[in-house]
Amino acid sequence: MSGASPSSSNPSRTLKTCCGAHIVHDGLSDVSYVLLPLLAQAFGLSLAQVGMIRTAHRVAMAAFQLPAGLIAERFGERNLLALGTLLSGLAFIALGYANGFWMILIALFFAGMGSAVQHPLSSTIISHAYPGEGRRTALGTYNFAGDVGKFVFGGIVSLCVLAGISWQAPVVGFGVAALVTAMIVFVWIANTHAHASTNPKPKIHGWGIRNKPAFAALCMVDIVDSMTRTGFLTFIAFLLIAKGVPDGWAALAVPLVLIGGMAGKYFCGVLAEKLGVIRTIVVTEIATGAGILATLALPGMATFFLLPFVGVALQGTSSVIYGTVGELVESDKLPRAFGLVYTTGAVCGIIAPIGYGLLGDAIGIEKTIAIAGGVVLLTLPLALVLRSAIARGHPSAATVVK
Repeated sequence: MSGASPSSSNPSRTLKTCCGAHIVHDGLSDVSYVLLPLLAQAFGLSLAQVGMIRTAHRVAMAAFQLPAGLIAERFGERNLLALGTLLSGLAFIALGYANGFWMILIALFFAGMGSAVQHPLSSTIISHAYPGEGRRTALGTYNFAGDVGKFVFGGIVSLCVLAGISWQAPVVGFGVAALVTAMIVFVWIANTHAHASTNPKPKIHGWGIRNKPAFAALCMVDIVDSMTRTGFLTFIAFLLIAKGVPDGWAALAVPLVLIGGMAGKYFCGVLAEKLGVIRTIVVTEIATGAGILATLALPGMATFFLLPFVGVALQGTSSVIYGTVGELVESDKLPRAFGLVYTTGAVCGIIAPIGYGLLGDAIGIEKTIAIAGGVVLLTLPLALVLRSAIARGHPSAATVVK
């Protein structure tokens, strides 16, 4: 038992704690969509300033995910996750007392910096807690929890505004909730760094990738999937408007996709446990491509009601991808591997809307959506490359090929 991961002694509590952290961090990250119009009105911000604030937050999240993975290998995933959650909480409390543009920008930059640790480190902690069967279901549950946070935090702000409560009150409350979460993380999750120091193993140099071709193929699947997801979410409302759907209904397009995505993130993780990674990727990506193309073929309101079903496949593949990282990388190097995977996804989230936006201006929204639906099918040959690479590689990852 001395060589076992300390998190594995109570995997259920570990998973619940990481899900709680995910709810808080994703809630803090996405509540800015609701806050920015309120901040702009309160402080007379220009659209350019609003864009700078959002970009500062996203850039901080993208830039610090990989360094978080590297630092955690020295100081422990639990410790850095608690510290990052503490930083996000303090940043949101500061945001509640902001008096202008620069304080808002700095507060949200540090909030993004604190939240950057959450995805790679929580995924690592869960992978350690579930080293074998059940890992993908656990990571799917964890992914589902993040979407819960997005809805809950945004909903709280909206309800407060409707009730005549100032935006500062929920913002400070979110900051306090993050401070409490940081303490819970520190107390309830085992210190993996301390465990490693008392159970020395041969030092692994480099990135610890057991099967480089397979890991590269998995990253390429993630890149194509992430670019399709962010591009579609950015422009689906514009497609509905072009089809004659009223603006008020079109504004609900992204929430509808995300509702389906909440279910997809959980159930696709379960499906991968039963069908295997390769088959699940093929099924979900074909469903994603078909669903996106169906939004072009159907009339406006039919497309509107199709969106939750598109979201199931569009969002669900990510649980399959993240659940496979642990089978291709040595456990001691998981923080940096997850940091790399999440960083590429974040960069795609910045690049894809710009690229598809330029394409939409040039050829129109319908053709652009059609291209997005076709591009996602590039994951199919990549899945075959992944299967072939794993078949030739390390036998411990052979369970992926089904």
